[in-house]
Amino acid sequence: MGARSPQTSPERSPLFIQSLEKALFVLEAFSAAEQFLGLAEIVRISGLDKASAQRCVHTLVQSGYLEKDPQSGRFSLGKKVLDLSFHFLRAHPLVVAATPVLLQLRRDCGERTNLSLFDDTTVVYAIRLHGKQEYPQYSTLIGRRMPTFCSAGGRATLARLPDEEVREILDRSDLRPLTPQTLTDPDAIMEKIEEGRRVGYGFVNGESSPGELVVAAPIIDFSGRPVAAVHIAGSITKWQPDDFEKTFAPQAMEAAHFLSHSNGALPMPSFGGRRTPRGGSVDG
Repeated sequence: MGARSPQTSPERSPLFIQSLEKALFVLEAFSAAEQFLGLAEIVRISGLDKASAQRCVHTLVQSGYLEKDPQSGRFSLGKKVLDLSFHFLRAHPLVVAATPVLLQLRRDCGERTNLSLFDDTTVVYAIRLHGKQEYPQYSTLIGRRMPTFCSAGGRATLARLPDEEVREILDRSDLRPLTPQTLTDPDAIMEKIEEGRRVGYGFVNGESSPGELVVAAPIIDFSGRPVAAVHIAGSITKWQPDDFEKTFAPQAMEAAHFLSHSNGALPMPSFGGRRTPRGGSVDG
């Protein structure tokens, strides 16, 4: 991640607080770090001058949003950052409504179930429920962002938008591949999005994570806009891609339709019970 600089747009609102923006740049610098950053690294990543970065770091440490390691003198995100995540999740009506639905979906399908929230060029995971299959830790944490263009939920969401808006989002996207299977050609991506329009869901095979199969269906708000997606994820070691898609796409669409149109007022649906991969026993 390269250095960044505070914006200096002449159209900026007079209500904009530039010092607050600088503090947010400091916090965002930690998205490029494993855990700890020194002041010089924060300066480089945030694009701030040393004096501004030092003042922001001191303020954030004093308020609990950064913590300083007494041995190394380096900094990490503080535990108060988790408070913000908790309050976001507990107060978000879709996350609240989707939690029991995804729990039921996981029980019925035996695979990992996720809820992603659409955020323009990325989707951010707000619910991630494990199946019995083991996954790398980072891939099951809430708050993880993935590119919209190559994720099943992102494509399912884009499929419910006009082509002009989709093209504009792709133009602003970083189309670097995440795996050798990731499609990066805009025309090829548009073909997948058009396919999603026809069938009602998105499907990716190893494009966002090696060996991972994912189907996802969009959740639509009351204005008709896509706002999120329900995902079901499995492993290529357990499933043939065609079998996985045919088995779980109807379940993802049913869950997404329930969350789109019932607002949680209808009885919880059943999603059809567990399916058996490759003709063998289900281990979840």
